[in-house]
Amino acid sequence: METYIIKSQEELNKFKDDYGYHIKGNAEFRYSAEIKGRLLVDGYLEVKSGGSIEAGGSIEVGRSIEVDGSIKACGYIETGGYIKAGGYIKAGGYIKAGEYIKANWYIEADGYIKAGGSIEADGYIEAGRYIEAGRSIEAGGSIEADGYIWAGYGIISMLQITCKSFLKAGLRIFAGTCNWRNITDEEKTITCGKLEGGKIEYGILKETGLPEEKPQGKRIKIRIDGGKIIEGEIVD
Repeated sequence: METYIIKSQEELNKFKDDYGYHIKGNAEFRYSAEIKGRLLVDGYLEVKSGGSIEAGGSIEVGRSIEVDGSIKACGYIETGGYIKAGGYIKAGGYIKAGEYIKANWYIEADGYIKAGGSIEADGYIEAGRYIEAGRSIEAGGSIEADGYIWAGYGIISMLQITCKSFLKAGLRIFAGTCNWRNITDEEKTITCGKLEGGKIEYGILKETGLPEEKPQGKRIKIRIDGGKIIEGEIVD
């Protein structure tokens, strides 16, 4: 697979299509890119030289995403490999990685956050829907989801853990482990609808009861070319 070194907007314009930009190979950016529309990369995506990347649409990458600075998309962010950012990771839709997700700042999505491996942020982790990790979830701040939080291994949060639905971990759960200032009982509280798995090693558990389940349809991600749907996928 060919690797393209992109040093400016003019060089990126070579990959422009009707929906934004499509790079049929690996992409290595050498500047902070602000992209109108979506960015589709068949291989891996790297942004070096301290740069960040921001897309007005979605960011979809076949392999991994590694950025020195931050990653921001008005739509979803998805990769078959890992996502790693020296700054924050933020999406107006969901964030999904086949491997792990790691940010030196925070991770935030209006939709869900899902990783086949671990999810880790030096700051907070927040999702408008659910948070799911095949391995562990670890945050230097709080962890919050409007739906459920699930980890195959353990969950560690320096501040509170909050979700409206169930909380489940394969191993242990810690909340309020902050070691750089004194914290209140509220900041070490684990608030969830119901604890369905995992042992609370540190923190104060508060179960509020599961919300009523309401029938919901499926959201489908599609790609359209020339007025025809060429790809469709149920995303939750």
